[in-house]
Amino acid sequence: MIKTLLSQVKQYKKSSILAPLYAALEVVLEVLIPFVISKIIDLGIEQGNMQNVLKYGIIMLVLAMLSLLCGALAGKYAAEASTGFACNLRESMYEKIQTFSFSNIDKFSTSGLVTRMTTDVTNVQNSYQMILRLCIRSPFMLICALIMCFFINVKLSLVYVVAIIFLSVCLGLMIKFTMPIFDDVFKSYDNLNASVQENVSAIRVVKAYVREENEKEKFKKAANKLYSLFLKGESILAFNGPIMMTSVYASILGISWLGAHLVVQNTLTTGELTTMFSYIMNIMMSLMMLSMIFVMLTISSSSAKRISEVLVEQPDITNPENPLTTIKDGSIDFENVCFSYKTTPVNNNQVGDYVLDHINLHINSGETIGIIGGTGSSKSSLVNLISRLYDVKSGTVKVGGVDVKKYDLEHLRNNVSVVLQKNVLFSGTILENLRWGNDNATLEECKKACDLACASEFIEKLPDKYETYIEQGGTNVSGGQRQRLCIARALLKNPKILILDDSTSAVDTATDAKIRTAFKDYIPDVTKIIIAQRISSIQDADRIIVLEDGLINGIGTHDELIQTNDIYKEVYESQINANGDFDKGDED
Repeated sequence: MIKTLLSQVKQYKKSSILAPLYAALEVVLEVLIPFVISKIIDLGIEQGNMQNVLKYGIIMLVLAMLSLLCGALAGKYAAEASTGFACNLRESMYEKIQTFSFSNIDKFSTSGLVTRMTTDVTNVQNSYQMILRLCIRSPFMLICALIMCFFINVKLSLVYVVAIIFLSVCLGLMIKFTMPIFDDVFKSYDNLNASVQENVSAIRVVKAYVREENEKEKFKKAANKLYSLFLKGESILAFNGPIMMTSVYASILGISWLGAHLVVQNTLTTGELTTMFSYIMNIMMSLMMLSMIFVMLTISSSSAKRISEVLVEQPDITNPENPLTTIKDGSIDFENVCFSYKTTPVNNNQVGDYVLDHINLHINSGETIGIIGGTGSSKSSLVNLISRLYDVKSGTVKVGGVDVKKYDLEHLRNNVSVVLQKNVLFSGTILENLRWGNDNATLEECKKACDLACASEFIEKLPDKYETYIEQGGTNVSGGQRQRLCIARALLKNPKILILDDSTSAVDTATDAKIRTAFKDYIPDVTKIIIAQRISSIQDADRIIVLEDGLINGIGTHDELIQTNDIYKEVYESQINANGDFDKGDED
């Protein structure tokens, strides 16, 4: 874990080295100051020698100024290194997330990833800054001060040794009990963020169903759990202060009592005793800083583990060696394909383990295929395998006669354009959203794609037309308008295969028919796969596939299935007679 995190220091190695070096130099200079003060007292004030007072006073001033300069430089480089380190961590995590397949993303919740990139990185950043300064300064100050104390008087210095042992035992016990608590704290942060994210993104649904009080209660529970865990952890860590002050005062009393006897016995000078008191504060402040570091490291260790989990996660789907970058055509073959979302199959891959079970299917290039089935019949799972959003567990999926695993991922996904169930638009203009499909698309090409998707008719009515600003998630356009913009965006990729995963469910039947007619007339060579709940959306397809429980229940034209497939016939009759949709809003 530590090696993984430190690999992200990268270009800030120099700052990471200079910060502790200046901190160490600052300590050396600070430790010398009490020693110089003892000389001022013993050789200057007590002997009435003002020349020595002036000489050692100037030396002390120079040491103080140099110490101040070194401290400032140590702080500067520590801040530069820690903020740069945090920036690299966020960038590396974000880049790694972009390489994840859907199965990788399934392991981490969205709120969990957000917490890792915000709260967790901030904790690690603060810890790294403390490590660069205090983790060098405090131990070094402790060691140097102890050496000076032993140099002055060994017997008095044993008081510090006892205090250090006592504090070390207390800190060890606190860390032992608080570490598991803070592991739970950051899991609770995930739940809290999930509650906020879900509520804000679905605020219209919350208000429509008058569920504000319920959402408040859910958030309150998450917040109270986080409060309880923090209170429990911080209550233990709160003993740090009293224990530290007990050690400090006990050391002062011990030094005062023993030191007074030694001064009376003329085995210790007044200046040396004064210096010992100075070193008490140096040693105890170092121990206090170390205790603060331990507290911070205890909290941030959980954050470090969570960040490391993202950085070490390996994408399940990667490019092969010498990948193919040319796709011959839009033909698709499923050869004995089995698929499961489980990372480890149960029952030795028996029937029932798979959401898609031994699928065999051939789709000709340019063919229009309709797919229909109930919720959980794995319609989306089937099409997600074509562009390798997931990989098959067994069998082979081929595009253009070649196994999809042999293609370069970018080229494959540029040629297999998917409009997913959840239509997502990003903040920016309509034109910027459309160019997600093709960065170099001209305005005319964008307009052409919008004509095919029947989006032009509402875009041209907007005051700013293609420069109209879309809010995050497309909240300022209707569901049907979002779907049409997403279809146009997919068309701009000029794909060989176009997959519409229930992507016209919010569009009226007349517009739906216009889109299908435009596809038939203007992109006849593109293979089109349409998942729909309305039979009217797919009845003109060359073939229709009926899925049930991950199996192909039937395949044929609309007329053939009416005669031969009971499921299709039942759905058709229910929609014709009841004028309704089958399983509208499927989310499988």
